[in-house]
Amino acid sequence: MVVRIASLFAALFLATSFVGVAFVEAQGTPLTLASTTSTENSGLLGDILPRFTKDTGIAIQVVAVGTGAALNLGRSGDVDVLLVHAREDEDAFVAAGYGAFRRDVMFNDFVIVGPDNDPAGLRAQADAASAFGKIAANESEFVSRGDNSGTHKAEMRIWKSTNIDPVIASGRWYKESGSGMGATLNLSAGLNAYTLSDRGTWLSFRNQGDLKIVFEGDPPLNNPYGIILVNPERHPYIQAENALAFIDWITGPRGQDAIAAFRIAEEQLFFPNAARP
Repeated sequence: MVVRIASLFAALFLATSFVGVAFVEAQGTPLTLASTTSTENSGLLGDILPRFTKDTGIAIQVVAVGTGAALNLGRSGDVDVLLVHAREDEDAFVAAGYGAFRRDVMFNDFVIVGPDNDPAGLRAQADAASAFGKIAANESEFVSRGDNSGTHKAEMRIWKSTNIDPVIASGRWYKESGSGMGATLNLSAGLNAYTLSDRGTWLSFRNQGDLKIVFEGDPPLNNPYGIILVNPERHPYIQAENALAFIDWITGPRGQDAIAAFRIAEEQLFFPNAARP
């Protein structure tokens, strides 16, 4: 596998030495990217992917699902490349041989949104764990995605740090939408409840109702995104060359500049952090 992947990188490097991105001839089937609902709902992918196609001639199709579902699609070889945000699961995916490698792409952060009058007093809390503890202590309504997505995993890590299991209150003050971020925010707005959202989807969300950001800025709310090539040794039919062209583009100057330039209401949503291999 190492030799094969190395040879693909060598070919890609030669193709990009002078033009910055690989002009790989498009195949009959579009390159398939499994990514998170946050990158889709925020509008990021709709903004940057046409630039990739214009630069390379490679068509790309997005399957927008939670990170857990995206990783499952990668395990079964149903997609070519993943753009996800659950670092421990990403590393495990690669270590198990389902992914050939992972690269950093960008980061943003999570925010806790809730009623503007903030009945649980989250604005006064020092950290995310204390904020979640206040929600539980007051039995304030909280809507969880409950879908094994990267956002859901981040939420559960915070609950774990409080030694509180909110699932025992499922159906009472703790609600589980089983849906993507947009649908979860819609439910939260309808219930005037707290929820955890990635900042990008929140800023692009139109039905905010009485909800406001009530807590932000704690390090556990950091939200890094990585890109993974589905392992062509395990699934030889994936479009490895075109996938490598996309990875090279999104971690290179063209893609990183496109990510940095994407804004809503003059606010930058994602921050590029790719390190060249």
